Amino acid sequence: MSAWHHLRLITVDLDDTVWPCAPVIQAAETAHYAWLAAQAPRLAQRHDLESLRANRRVLMQTRPDIAHDVTALRHVSLLSLLSELGYSEQHANALADGAMRAFRVARNQVEPYPDVAAVLARLRRHCPLVAVTNGNAQIQHTPLRDTFNHCLTAADAGAAKPDPALFELAMRWADARPEQTLHIGDDPALDVEAARAVGLAAIWVNRTGRAWPTELQPPLLEVAELTAAEAWLGLGETE
Repeated sequence: MSAWHHLRLITVDLDDTVWPCAPVIQAAETAHYAWLAAQAPRLAQRHDLESLRANRRVLMQTRPDIAHDVTALRHVSLLSLLSELGYSEQHANALADGAMRAFRVARNQVEPYPDVAAVLARLRRHCPLVAVTNGNAQIQHTPLRDTFNHCLTAADAGAAKPDPALFELAMRWADARPEQTLHIGDDPALDVEAARAVGLAAIWVNRTGRAWPTELQPPLLEVAELTAAEAWLGLGETE
């Protein structure tokens, strides 16, 4: 029997853990901006993608109440810029909503790493899998829609990792204690260290051969693919 047979929950990060993040964000922002250029030309004439990002960075500082919610942050930023350019409140809301729809459609067109779907399907036979993400991918609209039992975002928890809220919300959902929970993620601070701070075991997924930060205690396990984590846990086989 696996030493990990006691697990009642596995939480899994999404971006750069189960799919590459940068290409999909780039495609989503391109689609988002193209929609705005066609529908809100005054905005596109005044702002490029970088100035839109800069506006959101400022907004993160001035609106800490929504800084953890990347969708709300993008929406509020657009509303503010559109209003400044003279669009009516009704028109600005319609434009912001439309631009967000264009972004979300492209944001969900992810391409999971080749090892992911099969490994997660096998691990799910052992215990529930909950996606925990600071991002805003809608798992139900991605190729992994049937892989997870549940998905929680920073917007759901009211705070972004490394805040413990996401992990605590997942454990409440699964009725699992920290010692019964394992986290799998790619970010040393936001995933591994944050999970350990709540009492969770954590596996570091290092797909790009990065060096582990010297200021942090080494991870329980470092893997380049989820197949190695599955083999180490010994949970792939149906017990």
